[in-house]
Amino acid sequence: MQEISDKSSSAIREIFGTGKVLIGMIHCPSFPGAPRYRGAAMSEIYDACMRDAEALAEGGMHGLIIENHGDIPFSKPEDIGHETAAFMSVVTDRVARAVGIPLGINVLANAPIPALAIAMAGSAKFIRVNQWANAYVANEGFMEGRAAEAMRYRSLLRAEHIKVFADSHVKHGSHAIVADRSVGELTRDLAFFDADAVIATGQRTGNAATIEEIEEIGSATHLPLLVGSGVTKDNVVEILKRTSGVIVASSLKQGGVWWNPVDVDRVRALRAAAAAVLEA
Repeated sequence: MQEISDKSSSAIREIFGTGKVLIGMIHCPSFPGAPRYRGAAMSEIYDACMRDAEALAEGGMHGLIIENHGDIPFSKPEDIGHETAAFMSVVTDRVARAVGIPLGINVLANAPIPALAIAMAGSAKFIRVNQWANAYVANEGFMEGRAAEAMRYRSLLRAEHIKVFADSHVKHGSHAIVADRSVGELTRDLAFFDADAVIATGQRTGNAATIEEIEEIGSATHLPLLVGSGVTKDNVVEILKRTSGVIVASSLKQGGVWWNPVDVDRVRALRAAAAAVLEA
């Protein structure tokens, strides 16, 4: 494979101290300003996030991503209110103090600027960005890559230590705009625009990326590869054999439903299933 970036391929080991990782998701409830917010006290929202964080950490996850998944329908980056960054910064700081494992931030939809600000305020180690380079048609409409403005903002904050995990062929959208270019080419663009790790996704939340897609993306990049959707205790071993880690959400929730609280027994079961690969 020809490398087109001098970016280090050790972001996972730098952040987590190991070569293969399990990362859990904290799906924050709806924040004030979001359509589904119904007046819950901020203490209730923060407590819900903390319960999920503690269950994920107790069950053996190596790290967590904090995400404003309750803010459906998601706004485009330029329409996200300052309140979202404020609330998520409080959540991040509280979780960081409580669990002591590396944190990442994902602000939906595709908003690396507030994500970097939150990460800096709450001592998170990385951000996730759904469309880092190129463009696609998302649920929210036309979505452009944000790498140029995000990297300049990161430099402004002196936050080069905060890594960028970027999706390749991101879920919940159409890629007809770039259909004349292969998934491999689109993946190589992430490294060219200085991402630190690549994430393979399925078609939508809870939908698994195929082994063929994982291998196609993995063969196109020297960066660490993670799978960010559809991971369960039944497929985690085969996925980890081909990647540096997984990001797991729905299968760790009560009933396997993303909006339910985390079930610590499901977390332990995933960790137990993955143990042999993690320790290899």
